[in-house]
Amino acid sequence: MDVENKVVIVTGASSGVGSAAAIKLATMGARVVVNYANNDAGAQQCLDQISLVGGEAIVFQADVSDDAQCKALVQAAIEQFGQLDILINNAGTTTYVQHGELDLLSDEIWQTTLGTNLMGPFYMSRAAVPEIAKQGGGEIVMTSSIASLTSNGSSMAYCASKAALNSLTRTLAKAMGDKNIRVNAICPGLIDGKWASEGWGEQWEDVKTFARGATPLGRICTPEDIADSLISIITGTDLMTGQITTVDAGFTIY
Repeated sequence: MDVENKVVIVTGASSGVGSAAAIKLATMGARVVVNYANNDAGAQQCLDQISLVGGEAIVFQADVSDDAQCKALVQAAIEQFGQLDILINNAGTTTYVQHGELDLLSDEIWQTTLGTNLMGPFYMSRAAVPEIAKQGGGEIVMTSSIASLTSNGSSMAYCASKAALNSLTRTLAKAMGDKNIRVNAICPGLIDGKWASEGWGEQWEDVKTFARGATPLGRICTPEDIADSLISIITGTDLMTGQITTVDAGFTIY
């Protein structure tokens, strides 16, 4: 798909992968809805960067774990730009809990994690599908994680939420095929960014060193790497749907 003049919602776009994707899409001529939940400053910074490259965008605050707010986000895109072509379900959350500490994995952590990482993409997709279908089809891309494929991740709840997101991706792709809506997911490896550095704390440098040593390419991901991967799915062949693509410098093959 050529993204020029297409309208894209990017959830969780106030930092990291979402922000990088929103900015790059804007430089390619897409009109972007920058979604955020809490990080006002980050969302504004993303919008400012888009303005610097001559792009067109709006900012809209919405918690994707809330169905009504997801509907409002899609409606904001329609009111501003008159159409919707692409949805990037990037918003996510986690709480770092060692897998052996079962008693620390509270119901609240489960509900928050599943609400944002699984129900959020479902709510957003359900709200977006009728509008994307009006354009003759389009793209939905999920940001999953290699935690969905392995026994490693920030918590059991996070791993489970991303594994379920992969299943949602496949089943949604099958269900939306007759509307020409393609649904795919990216599974990033460890990303060198604020989210992981804050989660790992003092261990972060050691974690990065280990991760680099555990990949054939000797690297870990940057937000820009994953943004490029998301966009390559959108701009690539229109025959790709229901696919879960790993981008991790080869970590999962070691």
